[in-house]
Amino acid sequence: MNRIREWFARFMVGRYGADEFSRTLNYVVLTLLILSLFVRNGLLELVTIALLIYSYFRMFSRNHSARYRENQKYLQMTADIRRKWNSFLNVNKQRKDFHIYTCPNKDCRQKIRVPRGKGKIQVTCPKCRTQFIKKS
Repeated sequence: MNRIREWFARFMVGRYGADEFSRTLNYVVLTLLILSLFVRNGLLELVTIALLIYSYFRMFSRNHSARYRENQKYLQMTADIRRKWNSFLNVNKQRKDFHIYTCPNKDCRQKIRVPRGKGKIQVTCPKCRTQFIKKS
Protein backbone atom coordinates (compact mmCIF):
# COMPACT_ATOMS: atom_id res chain seq x y z
CA MET A 1 0.00 0.00 0.00
CA ASN A 2 2.88 2.32 0.82
CA ARG A 3 4.42 1.76 -2.65
CA ILE A 4 1.19 2.77 -4.34
CA ARG A 5 1.01 5.95 -2.26
CA GLU A 6 4.62 6.82 -3.15
CA TRP A 7 4.00 6.10 -6.84
CA PHE A 8 0.94 8.35 -6.84
CA ALA A 9 2.85 11.13 -5.04
CA ARG A 10 5.59 10.96 -7.72
CA PHE A 11 2.92 10.90 -10.45
CA MET A 12 1.28 14.08 -9.11
CA VAL A 13 4.54 16.07 -8.96
CA GLY A 14 4.20 19.00 -11.35
CA ARG A 15 0.48 18.48 -11.84
CA TYR A 16 -2.18 21.01 -10.88
CA GLY A 17 -4.19 18.95 -8.38
CA ALA A 18 -7.56 19.79 -6.87
CA ASP A 19 -8.90 23.29 -6.38
CA GLU A 20 -12.34 24.77 -5.57
CA PHE A 21 -13.57 24.40 -9.14
CA SER A 22 -12.49 20.73 -9.29
CA ARG A 23 -14.15 20.00 -5.96
CA THR A 24 -17.37 21.61 -7.12
CA LEU A 25 -17.25 19.61 -10.35
CA ASN A 26 -16.80 16.43 -8.32
CA TYR A 27 -19.80 17.30 -6.12
CA VAL A 28 -21.88 17.93 -9.24
CA VAL A 29 -20.73 14.61 -10.72
CA LEU A 30 -21.62 12.77 -7.51
CA THR A 31 -25.06 14.40 -7.45
CA LEU A 32 -25.66 13.52 -11.10
CA LEU A 33 -24.51 9.94 -10.51
CA ILE A 34 -27.01 9.54 -7.67
CA LEU A 35 -29.72 11.16 -9.80
CA SER A 36 -28.92 8.83 -12.71
CA LEU A 37 -29.63 5.85 -10.45
CA PHE A 38 -33.26 6.93 -10.32
CA VAL A 39 -33.66 8.57 -13.72
CA ARG A 40 -32.51 6.48 -16.64
CA ASN A 41 -31.43 9.02 -19.21
CA GLY A 42 -28.56 8.53 -21.66
CA LEU A 43 -27.93 12.26 -21.98
CA LEU A 44 -27.66 12.65 -18.20
CA GLU A 45 -25.13 9.82 -18.03
CA LEU A 46 -23.16 11.31 -20.92
CA VAL A 47 -23.00 14.73 -19.22
CA THR A 48 -21.94 13.06 -15.96
CA ILE A 49 -19.10 11.17 -17.63
CA ALA A 50 -18.00 14.29 -19.54
CA LEU A 51 -17.86 16.34 -16.31
CA LEU A 52 -15.94 13.58 -14.55
CA ILE A 53 -13.39 13.41 -17.37
CA TYR A 54 -13.04 17.22 -17.38
CA SER A 55 -12.56 17.26 -13.60
CA TYR A 56 -9.77 14.69 -13.75
CA PHE A 57 -8.25 16.42 -16.78
CA ARG A 58 -7.99 19.60 -14.70
CA MET A 59 -6.45 17.79 -11.72
CA PHE A 60 -3.83 15.93 -13.81
CA SER A 61 -3.01 18.93 -16.02
CA ARG A 62 0.48 20.40 -16.03
CA ASN A 63 -0.74 23.75 -17.39
CA HIS A 64 -0.92 25.58 -14.06
CA SER A 65 -1.63 29.03 -15.48
CA ALA A 66 -4.68 27.92 -17.48
CA ARG A 67 -6.14 25.95 -14.56
CA TYR A 68 -5.46 28.86 -12.19
CA ARG A 69 -7.31 31.26 -14.53
CA GLU A 70 -10.26 28.84 -14.73
CA ASN A 71 -10.39 28.60 -10.94
CA GLN A 72 -10.19 32.39 -10.52
CA LYS A 73 -13.02 32.85 -13.04
CA TYR A 74 -15.12 30.31 -11.13
CA LEU A 75 -14.37 32.02 -7.79
CA GLN A 76 -15.34 35.42 -9.25
CA MET A 77 -18.60 34.06 -10.67
CA THR A 78 -19.60 32.38 -7.39
CA ALA A 79 -18.28 34.99 -4.93
CA ASP A 80 -21.70 36.50 -4.22
CA ILE A 81 -23.34 33.09 -3.71
CA ARG A 82 -20.52 31.87 -1.45
CA ARG A 83 -20.62 35.10 0.60
CA LYS A 84 -24.40 34.80 1.12
CA TRP A 85 -24.11 31.10 2.02
CA ASN A 86 -21.35 31.79 4.57
CA SER A 87 -23.41 34.62 6.05
CA PHE A 88 -26.42 32.30 6.33
CA LEU A 89 -24.31 29.64 8.08
CA ASN A 90 -22.81 32.22 10.43
CA VAL A 91 -26.23 33.61 11.41
CA ASN A 92 -27.60 30.12 12.05
CA LYS A 93 -24.58 29.24 14.19
CA GLN A 94 -25.16 32.34 16.34
CA ARG A 95 -28.92 31.80 16.80
CA LYS A 96 -28.32 29.59 19.83
CA ASP A 97 -26.76 32.44 21.84
CA PHE A 98 -28.13 35.56 20.16
CA HIS A 99 -31.30 37.06 18.68
CA ILE A 100 -30.64 38.83 15.42
CA TYR A 101 -32.93 41.79 14.76
CA THR A 102 -33.15 44.18 11.84
CA CYS A 103 -33.24 47.90 12.51
CA PRO A 104 -36.83 49.20 12.02
CA ASN A 105 -35.55 52.32 10.23
CA LYS A 106 -36.42 51.77 6.55
CA ASP A 107 -33.29 53.60 5.38
CA CYS A 108 -30.94 51.60 7.62
CA ARG A 109 -32.02 47.90 7.82
CA GLN A 110 -28.85 47.09 9.81
CA LYS A 111 -28.75 43.64 11.42
CA ILE A 112 -28.19 43.81 15.17
CA ARG A 113 -27.11 40.92 17.38
CA VAL A 114 -28.59 40.87 20.89
CA PRO A 115 -27.72 38.25 23.56
CA ARG A 116 -30.52 35.86 24.52
CA GLY A 117 -32.07 35.67 27.96
CA LYS A 118 -31.82 39.32 29.07
CA GLY A 119 -35.57 40.07 29.08
CA LYS A 120 -36.93 43.22 27.45
CA ILE A 121 -34.10 45.50 26.47
CA GLN A 122 -33.69 48.75 24.63
CA VAL A 123 -31.63 48.23 21.50
CA THR A 124 -29.76 51.10 19.84
CA CYS A 125 -28.80 50.66 16.21
CA PRO A 126 -25.06 51.27 15.87
CA LYS A 127 -25.51 52.64 12.36
CA CYS A 128 -28.38 55.15 12.59
CA ARG A 129 -28.86 55.38 16.40
CA THR A 130 -32.53 54.42 16.21
CA GLN A 131 -33.74 53.01 19.53
CA PHE A 132 -36.34 50.25 19.87
CA ILE A 133 -37.40 47.75 22.52
CA LYS A 134 -37.17 44.01 21.92
CA LYS A 135 -37.39 40.88 24.03
CA SER A 136 -34.16 38.95 24.14
